[in-house]
Amino acid sequence: MHPLSRWLSKPSTSFSLTLLLLVLPLTSRLLLGWSDPRGYASDLAIGGLLWVFLRQRPLWLALPVLSIWAVLSLGAAELVSAVGRMPEASDLHYLTDAQFLTQSTEGGGISHPLLALSLLLGIGLYLVSARRTAAPLGRHAKYLYVLPVLLLAGHSVLSYLQPSEADEWRQFNLPHKLLASAVNAGQQQIETMLDDIPADTPTDIAGLSQLDLHGTRLIAGAGKARNVLIVTVEGIPGAYIGASRNAMHSSYQQDLMPKLSRWAERAMTTPDYVLHSHQTIRGLYAMLCGDYSKLDSGTPKGVELLNNNNQRNQQCLPAQLNDHGFKSHFLQGAGLQFMAKDKIMPRMGFSQTHGREWFRNKPHLEFAWGMDDKSYFEGVLTYVQQLRKHKQPWMLTLMTVGTHQPYAAAEDYLARYESPKQAAVGYLDDAIDSFLTGLEKQGVLKDTLVIITSDESHGLEGVRLASAWGFNLILAPEQASLPAIKQGVYGHVDLTASILDYFDLPVPANISGRSLFRDYTSGREIMSYTNGMLRQHDGKGEFVECNFQHICRRYASEGFIADSARYLGRFSGKHANKIAARAALLDQSLLSGQLGQHYQFAKRDKVKLKENTPDDWTANLIGAQYLELPQGSQTTVQLKIRALSLDKKGVQLQLKTKEFDRDVQLEIPALPLLTRGKPIALSFSFDNLQARKAFSFHLLGQGRGQIEITDFTVISQPLKPSADLVTNQVTDEIPAL
Repeated sequence: MHPLSRWLSKPSTSFSLTLLLLVLPLTSRLLLGWSDPRGYASDLAIGGLLWVFLRQRPLWLALPVLSIWAVLSLGAAELVSAVGRMPEASDLHYLTDAQFLTQSTEGGGISHPLLALSLLLGIGLYLVSARRTAAPLGRHAKYLYVLPVLLLAGHSVLSYLQPSEADEWRQFNLPHKLLASAVNAGQQQIETMLDDIPADTPTDIAGLSQLDLHGTRLIAGAGKARNVLIVTVEGIPGAYIGASRNAMHSSYQQDLMPKLSRWAERAMTTPDYVLHSHQTIRGLYAMLCGDYSKLDSGTPKGVELLNNNNQRNQQCLPAQLNDHGFKSHFLQGAGLQFMAKDKIMPRMGFSQTHGREWFRNKPHLEFAWGMDDKSYFEGVLTYVQQLRKHKQPWMLTLMTVGTHQPYAAAEDYLARYESPKQAAVGYLDDAIDSFLTGLEKQGVLKDTLVIITSDESHGLEGVRLASAWGFNLILAPEQASLPAIKQGVYGHVDLTASILDYFDLPVPANISGRSLFRDYTSGREIMSYTNGMLRQHDGKGEFVECNFQHICRRYASEGFIADSARYLGRFSGKHANKIAARAALLDQSLLSGQLGQHYQFAKRDKVKLKENTPDDWTANLIGAQYLELPQGSQTTVQLKIRALSLDKKGVQLQLKTKEFDRDVQLEIPALPLLTRGKPIALSFSFDNLQARKAFSFHLLGQGRGQIEITDFTVISQPLKPSADLVTNQVTDEIPAL
């Protein structure tokens, strides 16, 4: 046998570890498109350390270490593909979750099956080679650690002296990132102790929260429009709009929405338009209530409106327009239960709130969330026709869902584009173009203020600040009086003030923001929190972004959104803590405090069951999502359900809990079978020894018929020292409903 064949048939431990720990990471980085010299150095450093450490270790030690390393590698790649960020330390327990690794939220399986298979084969090769004892490296073997350590040190020094704006996953592998985070945390503590700024220095947020209507009007007096239409499209970044790309001199030049870009040329386009957060309900709240959405992952303020006693909801745009003679409508293509929009939108003041159940036109595509965008806009044209039959002025807010994962696009679009996401964007582009053309034919553009924007941005890899880059297109009857490009920095927080200002209506004093229908001679402060980064522009040419450890970088930037910016240095300690404190003040709960929360997410809600439940999100029957359960609290859930029309076998319901969209195993009692004449009453409690964020309840059930969720209440109150970890009580009979 040839020596090489003999060597390959009986691989050595050194050879198998080299393939698994060095060759595979470098190759996968190249194939995933994550090439960056710092990233390759990170892979070599961590892989080299593991190679030296594991080469002569026993199998009982090496195999668990390699398995953990493989799961971290695959989990990092999956999370980057799913949401465009690397895992944090708090995410690590999810990386061993099979649900996470199979992307059950999208129903599409593992995004990188070749990487998973390669890691599995690599570990298998190591198991084969582990039967052969590796040759000793000699008494100087310890010096082999020097090269990886030097690579780590060089990486750290370079990152400090010349920070890169490349994505984290391009610069680090996950173990290295976690190590760097731990080192930075220690450094931050030292810098805080040495900082000479008093800890109690007052924090001023007036520049962020004030109402500013001191600019020069673009339109004298009230606008000519009698109605207002807000078209909110799911997840579209500003980079997709040609006029915005050109104005911002963006390096991103892929033209995925050419038709909407042509409409932008007819509109007033605001290129430097900031999205303050992720999630639809947060974007809608900022737009419609003139207030910053939470700049963290706490309970959305829209949800807090449900338990708000200071009447802040009366100052939201729908309620304000109702008071001035409008009739306000909300219409989205998906069901309303998810994230409690069936409760939140009426609470904001919408006179009519409709979801998927309103549409009678047959959809062109089967889509888990609801109406595909073409079918949705066809239905909306009918809705607008109905509104125009009445003399009363109206406000209509739309929300599409087709560009939400798993994305809705026809087969011919899927064949033309590189990915389902791009195909869905192209499908939306054609649909919204047909819709706007239909509005023009109906004469809507002559008497209606039309604003087209997005709730959030699904981001773009390699495009700076894409996760915070939104867009705003305004079509108005007096278009000739409006500039084609609106200069200045604006964001969702400005939309309520802008619309009230357009109609020359009074703006409540505690509404924040500027008016898009005014010109300002000075800059303004503005904040955003996307992809785990807190960002602030001071309105005077300085942009700061801070990570979760309060380590901040300063840039010289005229506006907020910019393709590039000049790096000015980094800081941490109390200077950084002040920025976090400003965000916390903006986040201050609409409630009197975090403890003592009381939310009723259902009250005699009639729900039609589906025969198929493709996933836990689209099939959810209740809107209790993305809550913050404070540390040191006890949460009690009260649930009552009865059957309205079920067959004799009844339906088996299930209540699941999730945190950051991943299953959390709590000792929740199983629901008994729901049958006619035998309703369910369930009450249980659990303690929150640590804060739970982005915590969701998912009530699931499939079958034929209709049920009534008579009550779904979530109460959080201070934890009693003697309370048990979990208590529950289940009954199968409740009083007459």
